[in-house]
Amino acid sequence: MANETSEDPHVIFRQYLDAVGLHGVAGAEAAGLQPTEWYAVSLIALVGRMTSGDLAARIGLTTGATTRLIDRLEKAGYVRRTSDPADRRRVIVEASAETFPDIEDVVGPARRLIAEVLDRYTTEQREVLFDYFTHAAPAYRAAAEEIRSRAARSRRPGPKPKENAAHPTPPATE
Repeated sequence: MANETSEDPHVIFRQYLDAVGLHGVAGAEAAGLQPTEWYAVSLIALVGRMTSGDLAARIGLTTGATTRLIDRLEKAGYVRRTSDPADRRRVIVEASAETFPDIEDVVGPARRLIAEVLDRYTTEQREVLFDYFTHAAPAYRAAAEEIRSRAARSRRPGPKPKENAAHPTPPATE
């Protein structure tokens, strides 16, 4: 694979994001999951337990689609459903103890290669990097919500709002 290099910070950052996305897709494929399933299992494993509604909100699916997702993950043994002791109508989803016994096989190459990258930096520089990661993750989640919100508005049935309706473009004259 060719090593694409650029001096443009926007291009560098885009290449970084694309590589992270590609890694997520490859991880899902290696685990035999779809990318949304991979993300859901990862999220549940990180959080520990969450309601199906919280999972739906975090991954951007409808509650019906999330129920089907949980059904597939539960059938495959990745998660289990429990009832919320405070409200038995609420479903809690948690990772099964054996969710990813071979997770290191899937994420190990990235851990190893990123550890090599991080070894290039001083302790202070790594602190800055991890400060960035800490603050960038919620920013990306917020950006994802913004993108979904805009996309949902554009998918609504009916006439679409006209661009620049307050300043219509005059008709061309010949």
